[in-house]
Amino acid sequence: MRIACRVLALSLSLISASAQASIYGYVDEQGVAHLATEKIDSRYKLFSRGNALQSSSSLEIGAETPELLRYLSKHPNLKKLEPLLKAAGNEFAVDSALLKAVMAAESGFKPDAISAKGAIGLMQVMPATAERYGLRGDKQKTLEQKLADPETNIRLGARYLRDLQRMFPNQQDLVLASYNAGEGAVQQYNNTIPPYPETRSYVKLVTQIYQLYQPRAPTPRFQTIRLSTTGSTGRRLYMTIPGQTAPAARLD
Repeated sequence: MRIACRVLALSLSLISASAQASIYGYVDEQGVAHLATEKIDSRYKLFSRGNALQSSSSLEIGAETPELLRYLSKHPNLKKLEPLLKAAGNEFAVDSALLKAVMAAESGFKPDAISAKGAIGLMQVMPATAERYGLRGDKQKTLEQKLADPETNIRLGARYLRDLQRMFPNQQDLVLASYNAGEGAVQQYNNTIPPYPETRSYVKLVTQIYQLYQPRAPTPRFQTIRLSTTGSTGRRLYMTIPGQTAPAARLD
């Protein structure tokens, strides 16, 4: 029997994500957390369950997986990075809780994370995106080395999120979809979440993690998710932390 408890003893409200958005996961022998929006195999235990149709309900945490709660709420790198997250959030008017959620899904708080597609660092920023924002290599350091710096990486990720929020105001689902698949893909599907299983899973996962980092239950600000069905295969993919397998933030 699953026992529900409030995360960090705080009341959390649900941001619209899907009819039922849950997180399953486990922490491996190396201490790395693996999270998914469905039960991939027997290692994955229910971590949280939320029903977006009941906005007054709280996020439920499975008592079977306290290690995941500790991983997300008390990861040692979070305390170290808190000043950088707060500074970037204030500079670009991005909720620091959202920055934490994206970071958790993208890199698992690993500053040296590099994806298979070349996304770098805590926020998994593509070098091309960094160049667009003016980052350049020099004789002392390459662009990639500069992008691996936590402060630089967090600022670029926050700046990109700020621009996506301006492009899709009050539509966090589309902001997250764009961070994962590129805003060009979102626009291609008439400003809906593209029918990419990985992107849909990413939006659900980050939305759920985002709730964990909110200090208190806010009034929902975001509209209901719009899912495009054009070209969808119907198959769901899972997100694993760290997120080397996921498409990183990029500009299309």
